[in-house]
This record gives sequence, structure tokens and C-alpha cells, in this order.
Amino acid sequence: MNFKEIPIGPLIEKKVAECDIELSRICSFMKCTEQEIRRMYKATSIETENLLKWSKLLEYDFFRLYSQHLILYAPAIAGKNTEYKQNKKTGLPQFRKNIYTKEIIDFILRQIESGEMSKTEVIEHYKIPKTTLYKWIWKYKDEENK
Repeated sequence: MNFKEIPIGPLIEKKVAECDIELSRICSFMKCTEQEIRRMYKATSIETENLLKWSKLLEYDFFRLYSQHLILYAPAIAGKNTEYKQNKKTGLPQFRKNIYTKEIIDFILRQIESGEMSKTEVIEHYKIPKTTLYKWIWKYKDEENK
């Protein structure tokens, strides 16, 4: 999966096909017409309320696709911005630092294995700590050899 571009409509349609859910059931759950569902299948973006409904209906976290995009393509900026953010209070929920999923780790390691990116390029481009990358390489090479 390329997390840079997220064709959300076609991904939803693919998951619907995998789950083999009837269109009438989808329309009832989503409270919309067949035509509106077909439009959503072609959409590049979907309202969050509808995306939440799709996630519940299909038992798949579609929001995670966007979280993975943020981890890969919008890493936190180090420096004085970070200090400013730490001292500023917010009314929004605060989450722990980025947590890399197995899919993200596999994606990054495939880029290195294929020669698409070097280890140094991965570290610079995705702002992944060097020690983290090398731990992944060591850990997942051991799993391959088992």
C-alpha cells in the first residue's frame, strides 16, 4: 500500500467486496441511496462522519490509513517549535508519540530491500531515529529466518 496517495473510495469498495455485504444493507446502515454509495466508491475524500460509519460497518479502521500518512509524510519538527508546543496547553486529546505499525515498518523495510531508498535516505526523509531503523532491520530479519 502506498500511503502517500489514499484512494479512499476504491479502498472502501474493495473492502465491501471482501466482506460480501449486500448493497441494500449498506444503504440501510449508511442511510443513503445506492447512487450515493456508488459516488462514495469513486470519491478521493469522504466526510469523517461517513468514514466512521464505513469503519464500523466493515470493521476496518480507515482512519489509520491517514494516520500512517502523517507518520510517513508529516513527521514532527524538532527544535524550538517542539518546545513551544510542549509549553502550550490545549483542550484537545493528547496522544503518545508516533507509533509505527507493522504495515509501516514493512513498507519502509521493503523500500530499503528493493534499493528504492538507502537507510540514510529513510532516516532523513521519514525522520526515523537511526537506532529505531536498525532495531527494525535486526528484529525483522530474525523473524524472516525463523
